[in-house]
Amino acid sequence: MQDTVVTVEGRFEHRHAAERGTVSLDVGFESDVRDDAVRRTTHAHARLVDQVRSMHDESAGPVTWWASQRVAVWAQRPWSDQGARPPLVHHASVQLEATFADLARLAAWVEQVAVLDGVTVLGVQWALTDPTRTRLLEDARERAVADAIDRARAYARALGMRDVRPLAVAEPGMLGDPGPGSPGDEPPVLAAARAMVADAAEGRLDLKPDELSVAVRVHARFAAS
Repeated sequence: MQDTVVTVEGRFEHRHAAERGTVSLDVGFESDVRDDAVRRTTHAHARLVDQVRSMHDESAGPVTWWASQRVAVWAQRPWSDQGARPPLVHHASVQLEATFADLARLAAWVEQVAVLDGVTVLGVQWALTDPTRTRLLEDARERAVADAIDRARAYARALGMRDVRPLAVAEPGMLGDPGPGSPGDEPPVLAAARAMVADAAEGRLDLKPDELSVAVRVHARFAAS
């Protein structure tokens, strides 16, 4: 009997609590006087940097990494429907990011600085450590392939066949028959993390993240006989 080709998709997903949180802050003021906007911004920013530096320890935490941009300064003239030319309003702004290994300390610090004048919490991006993500990803890949084998065997049995022989296995889209949303699907870990940032932009900062997802999909082709 001629072999029948069976093409399936295997899936597996791990869910794991977040292990790192990177908070993004914007520090900025506006004023009729340029130097005043810059002075207030740099002063508030320096206070936050001092706090972050005091917590920074790359191996022990609670802050394992931080970065800051340069102060941006610009001016704009408010719109007026009276035909007048209002004076320029000067703006100064600088962003600061810090990654916390201690999520309780992150929550406490964010709650502390969020009420300071000129400080806006842009969001928190949750993540796993690299070793955890690598371990879960490798395991999910193996289990996704096992799921594909189980699916192929089920289809073969439905066709009255007993044996399946692997012909090809690939990531979605690489066998020439992509499913919905592939190729180029965003890893679920990143998708979950970015959703937190979007919520923060709408005024809903979630400091108790849901579990993060590490998911794998594979496409596989088998010869059934």
